[in-house]
Amino acid sequence: MNATSTSAAAKSLPDRSEVSADDCWDLSSLFAGDAEWETAFAELESKLDTYETYRGRLGESAATLLEALQFDSDFSRQAERVAIYSFLKTTEDQGNSDYQGMKARFQNLAVRANQAASYVSPELLAIEPEKMDALVADPLLKPFRLQLTRLLRQRPHTLGDKEERLLAMQGEMASAAGNAFRQLNDVDLRFGSMEDAEGNEQELSHATFIQFLNSSSRKVRRNAFHQYYKAFGEHENTLAATLAGSIHRDVYYARARNHESSLAGALFPDNVPVDVYDNLIAAVRESLPSVHQYFDVRRRKMDLPDIHAYDTYVPILSDMKKEHTWDQAVEVVIESLAPLGSEYTDTLAAGLKNRWADRYPNRGKQSGAFSCGSFDGEPYILMNFKTDVLNDVFTLTHEAGHSMHSFYSSKNQPYQYYDYTIFVAEVASTFNEQLLTEHLLKNAASDSERAYLINNELDSIRATVVRQTMFAEFEKKTHEMAEAGEPLTVASFRATYRELLDAYFGPDFVVDKELELECFRIPHFYRAFYVYKYATGLSAAVALSRRVLEGGKAELDDYLKFLSGGCSKDPLDLLRDAGVDMASPEPVKTTLARFKTLTEELDQLL
Repeated sequence: MNATSTSAAAKSLPDRSEVSADDCWDLSSLFAGDAEWETAFAELESKLDTYETYRGRLGESAATLLEALQFDSDFSRQAERVAIYSFLKTTEDQGNSDYQGMKARFQNLAVRANQAASYVSPELLAIEPEKMDALVADPLLKPFRLQLTRLLRQRPHTLGDKEERLLAMQGEMASAAGNAFRQLNDVDLRFGSMEDAEGNEQELSHATFIQFLNSSSRKVRRNAFHQYYKAFGEHENTLAATLAGSIHRDVYYARARNHESSLAGALFPDNVPVDVYDNLIAAVRESLPSVHQYFDVRRRKMDLPDIHAYDTYVPILSDMKKEHTWDQAVEVVIESLAPLGSEYTDTLAAGLKNRWADRYPNRGKQSGAFSCGSFDGEPYILMNFKTDVLNDVFTLTHEAGHSMHSFYSSKNQPYQYYDYTIFVAEVASTFNEQLLTEHLLKNAASDSERAYLINNELDSIRATVVRQTMFAEFEKKTHEMAEAGEPLTVASFRATYRELLDAYFGPDFVVDKELELECFRIPHFYRAFYVYKYATGLSAAVALSRRVLEGGKAELDDYLKFLSGGCSKDPLDLLRDAGVDMASPEPVKTTLARFKTLTEELDQLL
């Protein structure tokens, strides 16, 4: 399946046209093809003027308001299909200008739709409270009662009609920094090629970078690290400018909407107190000695004179090979999820075998992995699956957790309440990872295999709780710098990130200067205050997975009800109902205590 490069010995990524259809997702649940998408796009565009027919009439009666809200919901539902199709097509090959054009056309339409609907919130919030309360209480509006109640909570942060229209008009401009970063990062950056451990020339890319870091050869790991970051160093000024632009955008919108800070503004929609964010950072900071202890165990067991970032991805037992074909990975994932019942596993197995997923890397394909669910389409998964990287099996079950969350929520909630928040999404995904770990540990054939799996679990906790919290602290610090009027430059970004690297990796860890450039390559930084949810999500998942594995039907039903909840309650309430209180720092502390215990067991096993 690999294309032949200009060098006879080199392995390069195939073009999209060379990838087998069986290895690609089937987007027909959204649209049969581009022509059908064009028809839907034109139909959607023709409905824009309908918004104007409700202007000034929303407080007229419950019947009129119901009609307006139903139109908006139907428009949004159709727009979701159009948006997701164009987005997914761009991720297949980000150098394909036709699909970039489709996506851009939709973004333009979305901005115009936001402009057309921008009067709705201010007009509703301008209705006298007594009259608005009566409308909300009217039985006709029961399907939208929660939506209206949440809107009223936004009174202090909603502007007048004209101001809201101006903010809506800025949509495309506001996404410019992120779009520029993605084009540079996913399309224009080139990393060259290098020799693998067998002496074969192979292309270095986002997808193969982690593969190189998993090499048992320290020389390969070191070379990949320095060669990869060299490309980011050559563009550090551009990358600093795009990241600064994204941060200044966040500050602008938070101030425009009268939030105390960018952080408070980002947490507001989920009704999550800032204390939850700060408690996470404090709990992880308190446990950093355990993390430093783990790095020392890793260094000693790998017989290294010192330890660098490029030594932290390869399994300590690097001579133990754990290869999985795609079909084998699917089988292992399904077996591990058996505690969730046959409906869950049968649905997921059918989806993964029948093209929910876009499986392997190709030239220009978006890096990493994601799940993209919708109300009317299948919950698609983008992967860059590699058979010799165990972490990719965990990535598959992680994204499958998101997809099944979408499946259950769309099946059990109306459109306006099916789309769960990211805060709870990361619970469903990392819950699956916990079940996979439990399954593999239970079936370990030897102490060495058990040590290998414990090492993987430790790296998962470190990557998901510790590393993401470091990212979250970086976001908090850089946004506070912008809010205080401090310049955001290459130097200030690198200095801020360096302080965090030194603290989180510890005094005995060698932090290469190139690692400071890592802050310029994290896509999530363009969606600020997102990554902390990975850490809180895994902490909740650890608690809930123990509850399901050690409980019975009631505990399983609680969890499946949580998956079915969509956004029908605030995320902290959904989790309380499922059995864990994330307003407390205890779930985070418990997860990090597990990290310490596993580190000690690993030290003994090896």
